[in-house]
Parts: sequence; C-alpha cells; structure tokens
Amino acid sequence: MNIDFANLQYQHNLYKDEIEESLLKVARKCNFIMGEDVQELEKSLEIFTGAKYAVTCSNGTDALLLAMMALDIKPGDEIITTPFTFIATAETIAFLGAKPVFVDIDEKTYNIDASKIEKVITNKTKAIIPVSLYGQPAAMDEIQTIATKNNLKVIIDGAQSFGSTYSCKTDSNLGDISTTSFFPAKPLGCYGDGGAVFTNNEELADKMKSLRLHGQSKRYHHKYIGMGGRLDTMQAAVLNVKLKYYPKDLALRQEVASKYTKALEKKLNLVLPYVDEKSTSAWAQYSVRVKSRDELQVKLKAVGIPTAVHYPMPLHLQECFQYLGYKKGDFPISEIISDEIMSLPMNPYVTEEEIQYICENL
Repeated sequence: MNIDFANLQYQHNLYKDEIEESLLKVARKCNFIMGEDVQELEKSLEIFTGAKYAVTCSNGTDALLLAMMALDIKPGDEIITTPFTFIATAETIAFLGAKPVFVDIDEKTYNIDASKIEKVITNKTKAIIPVSLYGQPAAMDEIQTIATKNNLKVIIDGAQSFGSTYSCKTDSNLGDISTTSFFPAKPLGCYGDGGAVFTNNEELADKMKSLRLHGQSKRYHHKYIGMGGRLDTMQAAVLNVKLKYYPKDLALRQEVASKYTKALEKKLNLVLPYVDEKSTSAWAQYSVRVKSRDELQVKLKAVGIPTAVHYPMPLHLQECFQYLGYKKGDFPISEIISDEIMSLPMNPYVTEEEIQYICENL
C-alpha cells in the first residue's frame, strides 16, 4: 500500500467540475486582482465564522503581519508566544522589530501554557499570540483574562485551525484579531498561497483592508505604510467552491481522528492527541508521541506510510533566534515534544483500510 499524506488530488477530483468552471470564469473576465470572487469569499467567511469582518490576504504569514501592523506593534515592543510552532509565528514579530518572548507549552495540548504567561509580562509587552496547534485552540478563557487584566491585545495564530471551536465559538471569532492560512495542505486550502484575518472591530478591519493595499485610503493616496498583501481572485474562486463543502470535510476529519484513536488507544508506547473538553479540533494533523521516532519513520516509509514532524526544533533553539539569548533547557516540554512528535497521514479521505494498515504497522 502507498498512502497519500494529504490526498489533495483526490479532493480536487471530488469538486473538479465546479472548481475548474469557477477558475474559467475568472480567466474569462480577466479580473485577476480583487475581483468579485474575493468579496464573495469574505462574506461567506464572515457567515461561517461568526466574525463581523473577514479580510482575505496573500498568505498566513502576511495575515500575522497585518494583525500586528493594525495593532501598531513597533520596534522594541514585546509579544508573548510559544516556541513550539511554525517559524512564521515568531518570525513576523521579529520582522517588525519587536521581540518574541517565549513561554513553554502544555504537555497535553501542546499549546502555550497559560499559567506561565503572566510571569514574563513587562512594561514592554503589547500582545499575546497563542497558536491553535494541530487544529485545537489554546486555553482562551485564561489567556483572555490575563490579556484584559494587563491591557494586552490577543492575536490568534489559527493557521492550522480554521473551523475549530472553543466554548462553541470558532477560533476565528476569538481574541482581538484571529488569523488563518489557506495553504494547500491546510484543512481548508486553496491552490497556492492564501490567508485571512478576522475581527469584530470595524476600525481594525478597515485598517487591515488598507494595509493589504499598500496602506491606501483611495487610489494612490496612502494613509499607512502597508504591503502588497491581496488574495488573488483565482484563489478566492477555488475557496468559494471548497468552503461550501468544508463542514462535511471537517466532520470527515473528526471521523478519521476518532478511528485512529480507537485503533491506537491501547498502544501503551504511544501518546495520542488530547483535545480539551472546551474545544473541537480542525485536525490539521494527527500527531502522536513516540520514542525512537526517526528510526520508526524510516521503517514506516519502507512500507508506504508517509509521516511528518511538526516540528523537529523549537524556535528558541533556531539559529535565527540566537540573539534572544535562550538556551537548551529553557523550555523543556517544547524540547521533549520536538524530539518525540510524529504526524500520521491526516485528511478527510483516509480510508478504513488505510487506517488499519497504518496502525498495524505502527
């Protein structure tokens, strides 16, 4: 058996006729930048998430930049986040001249440990960026309480979690601004790069719409220093089709995750994913912890089972962040998880037969 990790080809074939017709309509109109498909998508995203304002953009990294720029993050400001995430979370903080301040993670959810946040708050702290890792929101009640108490902003890095919920609200409707990514392998992916920011604050929404268009207030009049951060009309056309079927895909992802858990729950040498009772996960990944991971990956690959590691080195140990002065041992849980974590094939279309094959070999 040769298993596809993300199954993008299978998904395309399911919606092929609608997607290709949608793309052809854009090509025929030649409205490639900020076409009506973009506005249609933003309205649909607002309905799906419950957020008052959805602003699409070029990718999930630029979504984080837009959020921080809208909140006037400046050089020298500090932003608290997790070291166990994709580099974009902290890279964007550093890109704006601000300082990433790391806090270790919860050993069960792998998200930022809210109980450790307050001790690193200083008079330079301006915001907290929790990451909804693998598809599950962080402990937002606790984080929001800390933020309110200390007059801090909250930006959700929801690149992996579009459609997840916390206390019955989508994670696109939490914090001051929530961000997501439509990278092809994400739970809701387009056919290139894409992203979005969400907020319930009209002023912030208007500012982010301006910032993604080089800070324009009207054509060739610039209120802010901005960026070229628009979502292509072609990508919006793809997402308009896929969003219609996304609730079904989310339900199928949950079924796949449940089947994995049922098949693996008695394997005492594995640590399985944990989802907090307040949350639902979008299941961007199904990640287990295992000893001798690298050796196991080689053996699984030999029998046609792909795996991935998200992520093999926490950010505080990355060469680009050496200037922050962190060292090995500063965030021990992140370091342990990085050594043991391994993601199994996860998409809505993993079959019963494939799950059985994966689990037996595992």
